[in-house]
Amino acid sequence: MLEAMRRGTQTWVAKILFGILVFSFAIWGVADMFTGVGRGSIAKIGDAEIQVEEFQRAYQNELDRFSRDASQRITPEQGRALGLDQRVLAQLVGGAAIEAHARQLGLGLSDKTIVDGIQTDPDFAGADGKFSKTGFAQLLDQVNLSEQGFINLRRKDELRTHLIGAFVKGQTVPKPMIDLLHGYKEEKRVLEWLTLDSDKVVKVADPDDAKLKELYEADKAKYMTPEFKKFQVLSLSVDDLKTQVPVTDEEIAQSYEATKATYDTPEQRRIQQIAFKDKATAEAALKALRDKSKTFADVAKDAGAKDTDVDLGLVTKSALIDPKIADVAFSVEKDKFSDVIEGRFATVILRVTQIEPGTTRTLADVKDDVRDKLATEKARAEISKKFDEVDDNRLAGKTLKEIADAMKISFKEIEAADRRGLKPDGKPSLETPDLPKIMGRVFATDGSNADDMIELENGGHAWVNILSTEAPKQRPFEEVKEEIKAAYKTSEGERQLTEMATKLTARVNAGEPMSAIETDAGAKTEKTSPITRTVEPQGLTKAAVTQAFTLGAGKAGHAFNANKTSQTIFRVSEIIKAAPPTKEQTDALVAELEQSLANQALTEYTESLKSRLNASINDAELKRALGATDQQ
Repeated sequence: MLEAMRRGTQTWVAKILFGILVFSFAIWGVADMFTGVGRGSIAKIGDAEIQVEEFQRAYQNELDRFSRDASQRITPEQGRALGLDQRVLAQLVGGAAIEAHARQLGLGLSDKTIVDGIQTDPDFAGADGKFSKTGFAQLLDQVNLSEQGFINLRRKDELRTHLIGAFVKGQTVPKPMIDLLHGYKEEKRVLEWLTLDSDKVVKVADPDDAKLKELYEADKAKYMTPEFKKFQVLSLSVDDLKTQVPVTDEEIAQSYEATKATYDTPEQRRIQQIAFKDKATAEAALKALRDKSKTFADVAKDAGAKDTDVDLGLVTKSALIDPKIADVAFSVEKDKFSDVIEGRFATVILRVTQIEPGTTRTLADVKDDVRDKLATEKARAEISKKFDEVDDNRLAGKTLKEIADAMKISFKEIEAADRRGLKPDGKPSLETPDLPKIMGRVFATDGSNADDMIELENGGHAWVNILSTEAPKQRPFEEVKEEIKAAYKTSEGERQLTEMATKLTARVNAGEPMSAIETDAGAKTEKTSPITRTVEPQGLTKAAVTQAFTLGAGKAGHAFNANKTSQTIFRVSEIIKAAPPTKEQTDALVAELEQSLANQALTEYTESLKSRLNASINDAELKRALGATDQQ
């Protein structure tokens, strides 16, 4: 999905919708900007304001673009989870700030300059290489803009580009910086290491009841029941509706006939092919094959073909590009040589070594599948009407239960569930992949209405109604006794393991070889090949490698492994300095550092604008705008 988004930013459509700025809330320090903006405006930058409608339009455009690139519908709620709302707001704020700066500097571009740029831009060229008015009109229609609206956006884009370019161009990377980064990346180290396993070196005795009660009293808040909610859920899903929509036998038969090929499995053949430079050479080779003076492998070798060139694999007829070759390949007998075929791209001889017959599924075989497909299609078409019907009933004051009974859609009343959606017995309260989303609404603490609509993953909708809340309660000691014991033994085991690792590491740092601690550690020493700091060899965690690259030669350290039941003790056996960088490495380092310096310059520029223009964001209006977007 992210790769598709990246590709999308290369087009002018994406540049309009996505922007050319790489702003983030980290740059803008949004936490201190939620002040001083009037109602109806989401943000204020200098004398400019970003209206709610402008943000909603930009956010919806971003959702639509992202959905196209991802080949699936992205809901407003999913967009927020991906940070698209923050991205859009950052683009609008950043763009407005730079435009304000451009006005202060007296910078501007005339309509004629912009139009000339559009007409000479290769992005808008047709097949003849000249400006395509038709293509340009299609673009305007796609982004729902007038010609003047596009020119205005292009002008803003050009001004931002010029201003940003002034800050990020001309950066010179000092050679010491290149050498330092190269040395950091390419330095290698050889490590000796062994694993200290808690099962071998740690013995934790069971604590008595007095100790367990002491631990319980010291941390009683840890042993509370979770908060539970009793609530109702009304859901409108394709699965519910498709059991209600009628599908006739006639519709099933018509659909089957129209899509019959999709239910069949086509014949497949494993085909070997040898290509020749001309027909005469191919005829001579075919004669040698048929009189058995040469094998197929001999002929292929004579033709300069490799095994991978000869074997086309197990394929269907439609997978073969050349129709003439395809016809012969799917008519020749198994293990027989075809006649010479003068194909579209080459002259070839074929041999088929395997045939997998195709299968045809009758209407009776697939009737249930066709019925389900048609019912699903009808349900998807019906769901928006049903959604409106639910909304009308809710506005009329009907309860979720009454709506469910009247419309025959799913309704459930959950007696008790915690934030994770689990009942007191630990089982899920609802069998749905949308459980986290539903429980997020049930336990919402931001003041949103509990019965607001929730968009489900399958395109459906759900509404919840909170009936009651059960506050957390203290769990009695006897109920949690085993939990406390397990937690104590885990914690004490980790403490003892760390203590042992610290002592053994100190011995190595005092000059003892790794082999001297093997008996006490109950493990043998192993040695890595030379590694860089980005390599994570087997037996060593990233934390261990990172720590090892902070130590001097001959020094040791220790680190927990991922399971926390063992630690690795390691020693830096050898440090190998980086060789001088090659030209390719230098070019790559320069490009990386130039980008880093450019980002730093841009960050400083935007921070300065933020302070100078008193950029501010209205949190309440932002939430209102996002709430309205959810209903679109």
